[in-house]
Amino acid sequence: MKVTRNTPNQLILSDTPWFIGITLVFFILIFVGLGLFLMTEGGEAILFGLIFALGGGGLGFGAFCAFVQRVQVILDRDKDSIVIRRQSVFGYDAVEHVLSNLSHAEVESTTSRSNKGSSTLYRPVLILNKGMSAGRHPIVESYSSGRGAHRLADAVNSWLPARKVDSASQSA
Repeated sequence: MKVTRNTPNQLILSDTPWFIGITLVFFILIFVGLGLFLMTEGGEAILFGLIFALGGGGLGFGAFCAFVQRVQVILDRDKDSIVIRRQSVFGYDAVEHVLSNLSHAEVESTTSRSNKGSSTLYRPVLILNKGMSAGRHPIVESYSSGRGAHRLADAVNSWLPARKVDSASQSA
């Protein structure tokens, strides 16, 4: 996720997983293509080709549905709103909150343990301290490694105290 607009009146955070989406489309095309090629051979290869095309293509499509989701968060001072939009294969969802209820952004963490040790994963959350939406609201549903969640929380926290500059009151 990255900052796509940062003006005094609007902050837009956006994530479009192009790499994962394109990779999964190629995965689907390869398995379906090989399956169709096997089916043209005839005999027992028709069954293997069908299994290959439906199994590999189906797994790729399932992964595409599960992992490819566009997320956009719009913080708008003029409208006093926060809009969190999510769009996937299954549809579109938008949740709106009041910007003046936003206290700050934080980073949630979780630790996963495996045979190789443990690793910490992060996700950014918006903290609304009043109103009907009071509570913690994740910007993204999944946790990830790296500094991305910290950069997003820092971007929100540094944008919050900024105020619109009135150009009429400035003089040369």
